[in-house]
Amino acid sequence: MCLGVPGRVLSIEERELPMGRVAFGGIVKEVCLAYVPEVRVGDHVIVHVGFAITRIDEAEAERTLALLGELDDAGGEPGGGR
Repeated sequence: MCLGVPGRVLSIEERELPMGRVAFGGIVKEVCLAYVPEVRVGDHVIVHVGFAITRIDEAEAERTLALLGELDDAGGEPGGGR
């Protein structure tokens, strides 16, 4: 199973491919934004293996992060892969 994680776009830099700094809670990573050219600073995106694959609204990002937090608190893995 693949896992896409929501994050908030902090900055965007145009290079050969558009790149952005994306915050995932307290962690900030550089992410490729080529698949979501409409994304702006402050938007939320789903990121999979370093690529933002879709833009989502803030409420959806918060719901997803809450569910991931519940999994972490329960000591489980997505997909039941214990």
